[in-house]
Amino acid sequence: MGEGVQGVYPVREAIRLAEEQELDLVEISPTADPPVCKILDYKKFLYEQKKKQKEIKAKATKVTVKEIRFGPNTDDHDFNFKLKHAREFLIEGSKVRAFVFFRGRAIVYKDKGEILLLKFANELEDVGKVEMLPKLEGKKMFIIITPSKK
Repeated sequence: MGEGVQGVYPVREAIRLAEEQELDLVEISPTADPPVCKILDYKKFLYEQKKKQKEIKAKATKVTVKEIRFGPNTDDHDFNFKLKHAREFLIEGSKVRAFVFFRGRAIVYKDKGEILLLKFANELEDVGKVEMLPKLEGKKMFIIITPSKK
């Protein structure tokens, strides 16, 4: 019990002790035999718990995923432009999901799309690492690159 008062007490006695200290009797472990209780300021306890949860939430990093879309026949200028953006995203700590979208019969150029994505990942090796190698899902082939820890 709080303030160094420990021992096994009848319920009425425990409640009286808590009221004397102008605090609350809080059941900590109801399944124990006898149940374990503590004398404390319950409102303050709840406030502290909420504060701890807020701190934990603030420390947790929120991962954002930025998407970059290519066509199977993306030219060098567009490739470099998108590469520059992906580099910025990785530096700021976001994941990058680059994908090649195959329209119509362009799906026959799967190998072009895979080469494009691997070249893309290779160019970003200094700021990110490949989390998932190129994978084809329906009409999209995508790769996921995560920022490398520095």
